[in-house]
Amino acid sequence: MTKFFRLFLAALRGSETNFTSGSINRAIFLLSVPMILEMVMESLFAIVDVFFVARIGTEAVATVGLTESVLTLVYSIAIGLSTAATALVSRRIGEENSDGANKAVGQVLFVSLVFAVLLGVPGVIFANEMLHLMGGDQHLIESGVGYTRVIFASAPAIILLHTLSGSLRGAGDASIAMRSLWLANGINIVLCPVFIFGLGPFPELGVMGSAVATTTGRSVGVLYQLYALTIRNGRISINTQALRPDFRVIGTLLSLAAGSTGQFLIGSASWVFLTRIVSTFGSDVVAGYTIAIRIFIFSILPSWGMANAAATLVGQNLGASQPDRAETSAWRAAFCNLVFLVPVGGLLYLGAETLVGFFSRDANVLVVGVESLRVFCAGYVFMAYGMVLTQALNGAGDTRTPMIINIICFWLIEIPLAYLLANVLHWGPSGVFWSVAISESLLAVVSVWAFRQGRWRLMNV
Repeated sequence: MTKFFRLFLAALRGSETNFTSGSINRAIFLLSVPMILEMVMESLFAIVDVFFVARIGTEAVATVGLTESVLTLVYSIAIGLSTAATALVSRRIGEENSDGANKAVGQVLFVSLVFAVLLGVPGVIFANEMLHLMGGDQHLIESGVGYTRVIFASAPAIILLHTLSGSLRGAGDASIAMRSLWLANGINIVLCPVFIFGLGPFPELGVMGSAVATTTGRSVGVLYQLYALTIRNGRISINTQALRPDFRVIGTLLSLAAGSTGQFLIGSASWVFLTRIVSTFGSDVVAGYTIAIRIFIFSILPSWGMANAAATLVGQNLGASQPDRAETSAWRAAFCNLVFLVPVGGLLYLGAETLVGFFSRDANVLVVGVESLRVFCAGYVFMAYGMVLTQALNGAGDTRTPMIINIICFWLIEIPLAYLLANVLHWGPSGVFWSVAISESLLAVVSVWAFRQGRWRLMNV
């Protein structure tokens, strides 16, 4: 037990950053602990927001749900660039090329800001139109447009929080990324009720207050990351030389990001279409579905921590010319994820009513949320391997294969299946929920097959 706590503290401190030698189990643990805690903190952004927003009313929750469904396009860019940053930086670290790693981080910062402007400005300008297209009625749009505008204005903070974390993870500095999310979420938890309900001298902003609190927390988290990258003497750092545009590195980054961004855009677009189908059944259904999605995301984000650990291990070991060690690391991380997700899925299924009821006691919302959450749990066994192995492929620089898998599973299967079950076969919202569980399970099976083919071993980034 004493040895475990020593190892746990070492993971939190980030005392080790190179994982190309030594025990693979130790490497997975040291990387996974801060990454899991980072993902838990990230998911709390969503949970805290819905908890306080639900106190305003069903329409406020629906506003958050409709906005988030469109905002997933921004998240897709952020996560895609983050994945590319992890692959690029981890490969340079494995090669023991510190200057190359620093240059990569500088270009990640530059590209992130460009995309933030391109995505954030249209979101602010066309907030009304977006809510209307997503099926919001006039009253919902009038009460929620402020929330949507503030959230899209925060695009720089959203994207940088992801991409700088991806760079730090690739370098093995997962503990810094973890601390930035802890700081950002702590601020959000404190400020959410303050701005929503107007506590003390602050005005009551309603649902828009949630956006203000979240944006403030994320912005502080990014400032901490930038401070760590410019002041500390770690594996990677940002200086004026690293920030100068290097179009060769930018080209490599964008090439990697094209596949990784594409796969998340495909997945995110599928959520947009699913939300659009769900919205035809009314605000109560959208609210229940939104709450279930938030709980679902919260439960699997620790698994993304293990998946990201696998990506770093694969990238660093390929850089050190150790493909066998890279493959072993991925399979072991996938098994650890299975051990985690199976009991979590069981607990969510049994406690679905209590969990959804924590956010809303509206009878209609509760019924929809419970059913949705329980159906999602059916795919947890398969997802354990699918999540890790797709990230392992990304960490190797093979971002194209997961993109193709996403196209097949989400666009060619999930969306048509959701429409077929919900509207043609008259399953209603249940058809949408089952399409998610079926497509996610299929994605896992195909990912296992693709990883076994071994083409990722030959990627050169």
